[in-house]
Amino acid sequence: MAIYAHPDDAEFSLAGTAAKWAKAGVEFTYCMVTNGASGSDDETMTRERLRDVRYAEQREAAKILGVKHCVFLGYEDGYLYPTLEVRRDVARQIRIHRPDVLFCWDPTNRYSDQYINHPDHIAAAEVALRSINPDASTRQMFPELWKDEHLEPHKPKILMIQSFDEKGTVIDISDVMDLKVKALLAHKSQLWPGADVMIRDWAKEIGKRAGYKAGEGFRVLKLDRDTASEDDEKPARSRGRRGVQRRVRKSTRAVAARRPVKRTSSARKRSR
Repeated sequence: MAIYAHPDDAEFSLAGTAAKWAKAGVEFTYCMVTNGASGSDDETMTRERLRDVRYAEQREAAKILGVKHCVFLGYEDGYLYPTLEVRRDVARQIRIHRPDVLFCWDPTNRYSDQYINHPDHIAAAEVALRSINPDASTRQMFPELWKDEHLEPHKPKILMIQSFDEKGTVIDISDVMDLKVKALLAHKSQLWPGADVMIRDWAKEIGKRAGYKAGEGFRVLKLDRDTASEDDEKPARSRGRRGVQRRVRKSTRAVAARRPVKRTSSARKRSR
């Protein structure tokens, strides 16, 4: 499951990994927290119409990638805070879908040399982290979720935080790069000339660190120590580039090999 703020956030950041895992049989879910209704300078556009456009674009992008579920929480774009209401709604979706792996952006990434991060990105990422501890994983946190909605607590085994620096683990997306770009281009209302070139350049630069033609980077937090391999206990500098590549391939195969979690019929109804 990927928790993110706006339609197109996932396509810019993790769509290659989503496509790669979906092709391998992983049941992938997008949970979009806001409605994307602020993303236009067109004087004739309304928030309601733009919301519908962006939801349709996101569904099309998800279909291209093989993402099975698209959840829209509908909070107002540009006004997002990690309130208790937002936290409960995200925790609900995690308890419904019960993902093994949770993806999110980095809530500490506020700015770079030429970019100020959108506050919704920061808020959605903060909510995702709080879902790990305590919102989705603790029985007495939002007790109405299990008392009234019969949604048991759930804690993902792995958290993957988007990383654009050299500290991240790189996943090889060379064979699905065209799918990532195609999915990005589905967001017609948000793109500009050269957006596809930019996304290819990003992937090329990230992939180069691990010897791939294209890659996506993540800080990988293993929340369930049973998922750790013997290789993880060795000092990082002793493994070298090949060790990193082996771990990424092994991790990808391991996740892909897991069967999708079965949900009750009532849970499926809630996710629609």
